Amino acid sequence: MINTVSNERQKYLKNKKRKSHLVLITQVGILIVFLALWEFLAQKEIIDSFITSSPSRILNVFINFSENELLKHIGVTVYETVVGFLIGTGLGIIIAIILWWSNFLARVAEPYLVVLNSLPKVALRTSYNNLGRCRHTCNNSYGSSYIISCNNFRELKWVLKNRSGSNKNGKNI
Repeated sequence: MINTVSNERQKYLKNKKRKSHLVLITQVGILIVFLALWEFLAQKEIIDSFITSSPSRILNVFINFSENELLKHIGVTVYETVVGFLIGTGLGIIIAIILWWSNFLARVAEPYLVVLNSLPKVALRTSYNNLGRCRHTCNNSYGSSYIISCNNFRELKWVLKNRSGSNKNGKNI
């Protein structure tokens, strides 16, 4: 069986291939211009290279993998990301099944879930001080908002423990 393709079809395929090559060349060109502009601005100190680095410095870091243990840190980050994703997904599925089976629990949890869903997700993360190391740390939130902070709990416990029933001026309240 002979496979014959019409001239119009061949022209169409050739035109489509040419356009896909043009798109790829344009994408690579934009990337090269972006990297060159970034490097130029960092070299001329127009942008702060300490904050934004520069492509040449990033390339040097990747070349010197063994010196800075970058692969080890990438591995730890990937491991923590995957484990966190699996734990979050697993808990989400378990909670969804429980809410699906129990209409009562679903109705009880609904307003809380609506409120949690409307909150910015950044506000739902806890501070690093909550990882069991918070006894001797200070609350350095740097503008982040935390729902739970162990320092707030310690201060609350101190206030409740040491309240004397009087204000700063010594007057009973």
